[in-house]
Amino acid sequence: MNEDGATPDVTNLVDLIDRLAEPAEPAPVSMVPATAGWTVLAVLLGLAVLWLVWWGARRWRANAYRRAALAELATAGDDPGTVAAILRRTALAAWPRTRVASLHGDEWLRFLDTTARGEGFVDGPGAVLARAPYRTAGPAPGLGALAARWVRRHRVEEPA
Repeated sequence: MNEDGATPDVTNLVDLIDRLAEPAEPAPVSMVPATAGWTVLAVLLGLAVLWLVWWGARRWRANAYRRAALAELATAGDDPGTVAAILRRTALAAWPRTRVASLHGDEWLRFLDTTARGEGFVDGPGAVLARAPYRTAGPAPGLGALAARWVRRHRVEEPA
């Protein structure tokens, strides 16, 4: 509008653009989720991560006896007497004493084969373990590897 109250005659686009007002600055975008669903999902994911960490730590502690047995087997080599003692201690750490302590001879070898779901103790290099505590013998080739495989693979059945 000019002084006499009449609107000026705008004839070109540049004059119209010059008359535009600047838009207002938009509000900043919030990083907080807009709906409760995202919050619930974040809480559930956090709980799942905490449960996985707890489960992993529990499992790691429960398998400490395996790590100790594998470290001893690495230094024992194929010596039947030493390997027999390590396997017996490992079995006693995993199962109740009433289940393992009385096993000897072929029963002990069958126990080792069935708990690892494999073979090699009854018929194989592990057969020397039945006599190892009572007689001194030379190294049994493959015994250390068989014992290490048993330590890694044996499974403890959960009580029914």
